[in-house]
Amino acid sequence: MSDNTSYTTEEIARLLKISKLKVYDLIKKGELPSYRVGKQMRVDQSDLETYKQNTRSGASTANPTTIMAQTPPAIPLAFSGTNPAQMPAQSPHLKAVGHSLVITGQDMSLDILATYLERALPERPLRSYAGSLDSLIAMYKGESDIVSTHLLDGDTGEYNLPYIRKILVGCSYVVVRLLTRSAGFYVQKGNPRGIHEWSHLEQNGLTLINRERGSGARVLLDEQLRLHGIPAASLSGYENEENSHLAVAGKVARGEADVAIGTEKAAKIVDGVDFVPMIQECYDLVMIKKPEHEQWIAAVIDILRSPAFQSELGSIHGYDLTETGTIIYET
Repeated sequence: MSDNTSYTTEEIARLLKISKLKVYDLIKKGELPSYRVGKQMRVDQSDLETYKQNTRSGASTANPTTIMAQTPPAIPLAFSGTNPAQMPAQSPHLKAVGHSLVITGQDMSLDILATYLERALPERPLRSYAGSLDSLIAMYKGESDIVSTHLLDGDTGEYNLPYIRKILVGCSYVVVRLLTRSAGFYVQKGNPRGIHEWSHLEQNGLTLINRERGSGARVLLDEQLRLHGIPAASLSGYENEENSHLAVAGKVARGEADVAIGTEKAAKIVDGVDFVPMIQECYDLVMIKKPEHEQWIAAVIDILRSPAFQSELGSIHGYDLTETGTIIYET
């Protein structure tokens, strides 16, 4: 095999039979050297082989002396009220993070946040796309620094905190509101099946297309089925899964399903779909509190509260930014 061969993070995950999040963790810790080509992280074949050899021998590929010597200079902190193009190039107030932050979640608002953070950090933040439950589990394992979550607890009607408290046991963290948005049913144009309530999912002959396990939309559906006493096994298509709001909305638009669960934004993008709002969901960010995290956490909150960030987010249909940047909970 050519010495010039390189792999994406997805290919590395398949070759090593580990999760993509674990690959990001290895890169973040400096155990697997990488570089960026456009928006993709790449790992050379030679570096992969070195990592595998060192793993077999119990050695670490990270050289502490090299890492310290390559620590980038100080980076900017303040963004409030600042146009992104006018943000300062560097500031003496925020120390280097020491590794690329990993932002985990699926909404495009996180991509926008990553773009703003790129101006603040010495390295571009890494983006990992996973559902809310998987994101929190990755955070507990130390594989992600910033995660998003929109998980409904059906018994209390509360979003996110009941799950965060159970999963991040023994961790100190801060929960910040990113946005709120409407969630509900994707139905075919004109809603021919008349789906307006959760109980309407029991209609004979109705076909569902579901989201993957661990996603916020899947948790919302499962909680509502539990509360309304509807057996999941009775729903045709319950086991058929797609990994995004756009994918399930597209299935409904093409007549491959009668109904799916998702957010309003995707219904505005996909032709042939109507949206029936059912709940206003809270989409929050979670960040682990450690002394070495304090300054970049402050930078994230500052970005969320900045007019520039909120103006850009506000141009996207379906986002309510009334509480954006508000600290919801802090241990």
